[in-house]
Amino acid sequence: MDGADWFKNAIIYHILIDRFAGFTSTKNWEKPEFLGGKIKGITEKIPYLLDLGINTIWISPFYKSSEYHGYHITDFFQVDPHFGTIDDIKKLIETVHKNDMRIIVDFVPNHCSDQHPYFKEAQSNKNSDYRKWFYFTKWPNHYLCFLSIKQLPKINLNYPNARNYIINVAKHWLSLGFDGYRLDHVIGPSHHFWKLFKDEIKNMFPDVVLIGEAWMKGIKFNELKTINIKHKFLKWISGASSDQMLLEYVGELDGVLDFRFQELIRDYIARGKLSKKEFYDKINHHYKQFPSNYLLPSFLDNHDMDRFMFECSDDKEKLKQAAEIQFSIDQPVIIYYGTEIGISQNKSVWGFSAYGDLQARWPMDWKKQDKELLAFYKNLIEKRKLDFFK
Repeated sequence: MDGADWFKNAIIYHILIDRFAGFTSTKNWEKPEFLGGKIKGITEKIPYLLDLGINTIWISPFYKSSEYHGYHITDFFQVDPHFGTIDDIKKLIETVHKNDMRIIVDFVPNHCSDQHPYFKEAQSNKNSDYRKWFYFTKWPNHYLCFLSIKQLPKINLNYPNARNYIINVAKHWLSLGFDGYRLDHVIGPSHHFWKLFKDEIKNMFPDVVLIGEAWMKGIKFNELKTINIKHKFLKWISGASSDQMLLEYVGELDGVLDFRFQELIRDYIARGKLSKKEFYDKINHHYKQFPSNYLLPSFLDNHDMDRFMFECSDDKEKLKQAAEIQFSIDQPVIIYYGTEIGISQNKSVWGFSAYGDLQARWPMDWKKQDKELLAFYKNLIEKRKLDFFK
């Protein structure tokens, strides 16, 4: 696991920058627009996170982007002015480290925005080298993208110039002091890319952690051509969070987000589809398949799925029960912002033809908070530290 052992004891707080702190109004939160969350806002809330007991924060992409969530990148080397400045990033990292915390950030190597200047040149000049940076099936308007989203052309990371560029971007941000990456959509790039990526990153930054997002929820059959995993059709049939898919990155990454745990805890607590015995049989079988040094951070929900509170029909006791199970497992734990104060949602993210994920991205409520639930999470974290950090 190289020098990433520190992550084993991580209690991670997952932040969507635009929706966490620094906005002046929550008007139009249900629209895919910049709400106004700032990097400075996160820095100002470090005392809140310390009081909660968090020792690691994970922030969404802050690179220049055409969308509020940061995943449509138009410049990998610039901070989006909606979020702040490079000095704000440096100040956040400095503040985190001064308080004996760590910070990881989303890294998005698979694709960029169709507004990125390299892609725009590739479309406008058939002799440009940047044409080779993308997967044009019929130039200039037909190309592989992130699944079926035309606004996100897929980067050809098997082309050395493109691959080196992306790896240099990763090195650039780590050089500022970030402690690792949550790697977006790891099933998109090839295993060859990930082996090279890890070797180069770990050679320069041996203590950083590299955690992948390997998930196939919502992927359609005709989108499999954009995916680079072994036996992808069989994995697609077997479900969004198959153990075999999570196992595929053993030896390439430090670990992957544990979507299988999330699926099982949801079916057991929130949906009542599993008995207690069935749940523990399945969860024990799940963990037995992985090497002891492979990191599987657990979570109840995230920015791409229904909040667990909503799944539980706002039954706080069910949320508590699930959190207690999550914290009892010897793996890093992730809390999605607002879970600790009882944030829920109105409708399922899956009930919309577009932008349903906004339901799971309500702005953090700094005024109306469930104090009892917050105290429960503080106690849970304190107990976890006593049990695991001896």
